[in-house]
Amino acid sequence: MSTIAEVAERAGVSKTTVSHVINHADRVSKSLRERVHRAIDELGYAPNPQARSLRTGRTNIIAMLIPDIRNPFYPELVKTAQSELEAIGFDMLIFNTDVPGGRSQDHGREYLSQISNKRVDGLIVGDFALHGMHDALLKIDIPSVFIGHLPNQAVDSVKIDDHGGGYQMGEYLAKKGHRRIAHVTGPSFFKEAMQRAEGFEQGLHDYGVPLIEGMRYEGTYLTPSGKDAAQWLLARHAANLPSAVFFGNYLMAAGALAEFYDRGVRVPEDIAVAVFGDQPQLEYIRPKLTRVGNSPAVLARRATEMLIDRLNGTYDAEPRTEVVPCILHPFDTA
Repeated sequence: MSTIAEVAERAGVSKTTVSHVINHADRVSKSLRERVHRAIDELGYAPNPQARSLRTGRTNIIAMLIPDIRNPFYPELVKTAQSELEAIGFDMLIFNTDVPGGRSQDHGREYLSQISNKRVDGLIVGDFALHGMHDALLKIDIPSVFIGHLPNQAVDSVKIDDHGGGYQMGEYLAKKGHRRIAHVTGPSFFKEAMQRAEGFEQGLHDYGVPLIEGMRYEGTYLTPSGKDAAQWLLARHAANLPSAVFFGNYLMAAGALAEFYDRGVRVPEDIAVAVFGDQPQLEYIRPKLTRVGNSPAVLARRATEMLIDRLNGTYDAEPRTEVVPCILHPFDTA
């Protein structure tokens, strides 16, 4: 088995430089990192993780909790965070609390226990992963960042401007001349869902569009509820369809689009469709969805930066809350 001294000799650097590449990649230039990694690959050198942890006091592992691995929003969060952390020498552990499965709090408690026992260096929480148990973050003794609305400000957090994004879409549809507008919200027990809904309805109101009773449907954020919402619209308003419908997330919109297509309802000719969300997958849906939001990658990148600030000691003050603005993208459907 090769040694760190042999790697240093092969790369033409000091043992300290090799150690920095392995443990603190951000301290070493790209060219030196490449030389050292080439030598590591050629010699088949494998650092001892236990020895490294004892020496540095770190595991170089970051844990990440997400609520639903099947929702395309969260793999995008994970991939971006993983890429950002990998570039500076960190690995990731991913835990899916499975909120749609109904036992997320049991999973959340178990995973937080495991995270404590595994001695990870930091934690990133994807919004609903700890739904109903945010106070658990008050007891976390490692640097942590929350992505989403965090009521108790226990740790640093970064969230999208849900109210502002909803407002933008309300304003947009009103200015397009729509007056009968349906609205499919997320679950009322999710603060973010209600902020989107309130912002949207405020935007309609401010630009002269009345809220029509019986035009609001509460969905689950899951695809089947989008199909259910479309069936509800067609059953209740078949004789006088709204001119537009706004969905609180992309999954519900996808379910509705499938139902509209199957039922012969044309988008946007018969009904315009708009959605909150800006995942990369939306680029491949036709007709192209009019949407408002921001990329999950933007949130994950900023969350990672905030976590690294804590780990490196460049920020050690009270927990921060940052808000990422939404961007409106008018496309084919509205």
